[in-house]
Amino acid sequence: MGHVDLAAIIAQIVILFLAIGLHEYAHCKFADMAGDPTPRIYGRVTLNLTKHFEPMGTFMMVLSSILGYGIGWGRAAPADPRKMRNPRWDFFMSVAAGPISNLVQAAVYAFLYRFALKTGVYEALPDNLSGEFFRNFLPLGVFINLRLFLFNLIPFGPLDGHWLVGLLLPERQRVQWFRINNQIGMPGLIIVVMALQYSNYPLLVGTTMYLFRILTGQ
Repeated sequence: MGHVDLAAIIAQIVILFLAIGLHEYAHCKFADMAGDPTPRIYGRVTLNLTKHFEPMGTFMMVLSSILGYGIGWGRAAPADPRKMRNPRWDFFMSVAAGPISNLVQAAVYAFLYRFALKTGVYEALPDNLSGEFFRNFLPLGVFINLRLFLFNLIPFGPLDGHWLVGLLLPERQRVQWFRINNQIGMPGLIIVVMALQYSNYPLLVGTTMYLFRILTGQ
């Protein structure tokens, strides 16, 4: 068995907890702002991020971090577009808010990473678990959030991307599109995730690294 980087694993778990929790919170907050009471009824308009997780997604978050690629999912945001002031476009914005929250988080981590590099913070960190944790935390925060941002834009299954594409389609095509993706569901998504992992998903990783270099200057 290869070397287990405990500091990197802990950093990934913390980053994923924040990334996924804030992603789901953003969905719920924007739906709530659009007049839909559903997220608030379910107690989801909260920064208590534990409310936005479900057991299997959390288990996958921890397991995948240990295996070295870090992925997971939160509890689906409850929303009812019919109760929004402008059902189609308010729902579009509430869906888009999730991936955008990850892009914003990536930008914040990148700013702090640039600051740490410029001020020599990393050189002052001790050579122990806590020091290694902080060395990993900021660059991984940028990378993981960019990957979640791009991954969620894939127009497939239950991912945000399928809603965003569907809401841009004419009525007839939109109904057909949602029906097809409904049939695919979570099993189809898990198959895609495994296929992407097996192929090392070069397009996703390549785009992530391109944006990483833009944000961090590295």
